Amino acid sequence: MAEEITVSDLALELEAGAWVLDVREDHEFEDGHVPQVHHMPLGVVPDRYLEIPQGEKIFVICKSGRRSQVAADFLEGKGFTAVSVEGGTDGWIASGREVSFAESL
Repeated sequence: MAEEITVSDLALELEAGAWVLDVREDHEFEDGHVPQVHHMPLGVVPDRYLEIPQGEKIFVICKSGRRSQVAADFLEGKGFTAVSVEGGTDGWIASGREVSFAESL
């Protein structure tokens, strides 16, 4: 099972240039997301995971943490180093951190 971190840990990782994957659906992503993330809905990850950079730690986020854990576990099975963000985007927003509302990246 992939490791889990908190949204506070993610904020520190983002400052260091982390690569973050948001696996929520398009409408969820467009309603607000962590700045600087890459978007790929969970349902397409098995078909598009080769678009994700290999050789670096991938931080995976969703709404609350369940889908991100599924995606992180899948990526780990494909040889990636992946980490799920506990609390997800809901936790990020509740913490008062910056949120972006741009279209899918």
